[in-house]
Amino acid sequence: MKRIPSAIPERNGKHTTQPVSRIEGPAQATVTEIPEAPPPSGGAKVYGIDRWLLRKMSQRLGDPPLQVVLWNGEEITNSSEPPVARVRIGDRRTFLKLLFNTELEFGDAYSEGRIEVLGDLVAFMETVYRAESPTAPKGFLTRLLGRRLHRPRRNSLTGSRRNIHHHYDLSNDFYRLWLDEQMVYTCAYFTTPSATLEEAQVAKMDHVCRKLRLRPGQTVIEAGCGWGALARHMARNYGVTVRAFNISHEQIAYARERAKAEGVDRRVEFIEDDYRAIAGACDAFVSVGMLEHIGRDNYGELGRVIHRSLKPSGVGLIHSIGRNRPSPTNAWLEQRVFPGAYMPSLGEIMSVFEPTALSVLDVENLRPHYALTLWHWLRRFDQVADRVAEQFDARFVRMWRLYLASSMASFTTGFMQLFQIVFAPCRNNDIPWTRDHLCAGERGGAGGRRS
Repeated sequence: MKRIPSAIPERNGKHTTQPVSRIEGPAQATVTEIPEAPPPSGGAKVYGIDRWLLRKMSQRLGDPPLQVVLWNGEEITNSSEPPVARVRIGDRRTFLKLLFNTELEFGDAYSEGRIEVLGDLVAFMETVYRAESPTAPKGFLTRLLGRRLHRPRRNSLTGSRRNIHHHYDLSNDFYRLWLDEQMVYTCAYFTTPSATLEEAQVAKMDHVCRKLRLRPGQTVIEAGCGWGALARHMARNYGVTVRAFNISHEQIAYARERAKAEGVDRRVEFIEDDYRAIAGACDAFVSVGMLEHIGRDNYGELGRVIHRSLKPSGVGLIHSIGRNRPSPTNAWLEQRVFPGAYMPSLGEIMSVFEPTALSVLDVENLRPHYALTLWHWLRRFDQVADRVAEQFDARFVRMWRLYLASSMASFTTGFMQLFQIVFAPCRNNDIPWTRDHLCAGERGGAGGRRS
């Protein structure tokens, strides 16, 4: 099993590294030492009811091997296993809010420093995810409170722009600090686990292009193009003409500038508009990392857009984060980081294709690749955390560290998946007999790229 260093937060907020088993096979954290909890700062007394409530919360989570340090310094462990990490709760008010609205309060309290995780943050999140039963039904009160406390933001034309602006228009300078050189903010494809992030992102773009079987002279529509790396890659290396749609002004401006600098602006048109405005015919339709942002209610609309755009002989690909079964988005993630986001199950994604009789040709799950992608992002983010704090503040740094760490843990534990789905109009019988065209590039061949 590959050994990859994982960021370990110290009490002073800096990070050291400690080997943790990751990615290849189940991730089992190897924690030899957990930092001691800082001395209590005084304050409210811990009552018997507090200990009872903590015990009930631990039972609800499956009694994971964690040690809780209360605001008076008292340490409580409800598991017979050695603790993976210590969780320090700074005050009683935070504890009570955590009981009432666990998902949202944990994220907010961690971001604000009212909750500290002493130990490997990724291993802590993995432990919590593994302890929770993915099939256990939620009680009536939990479901009722969830509906009342957390209403996901809508993805109407106006709402989508507002939601995307919240996350993607933070500033190009921020993302440039820790993404790869081409600014690709989606799952990479590691032909070998030792590949660099830059190599893996190029390999992902080639993997997508091979699945689409792109040929010179074809036309491509891309829905949700990010900073434009895939569109430029397709035009430069496969000789196609691309129209790429996106509603993030910051990303579109960057993509246009870079396309001009690279000399591909005549073959790539970056359009600042919603996917619902897409018109015109294409040989290939591709969407990488957009489905998570449009909401379940709009899957049928996306399917109709694809149906009217894709030529009868065409082929398409959707690349999306997904789940094993339908489930609401984590309240903190949806409200603080990715407003309007929803990660669908494979069954839910089918509502994009079924109403217009699009045929699914191939489904691949790249879950281990996204876990490794996130490991690279988290490591790079921690290396520039001081510079991120200068742009924003310490709270923002902690919020994004939790977002990246919890995302990585969701893939290593199997809570999240990464689906790549190839599809075509039902009358298109120009379908490869084998998968050889997907493997050519990995064997060192051209993989369909132009010389």
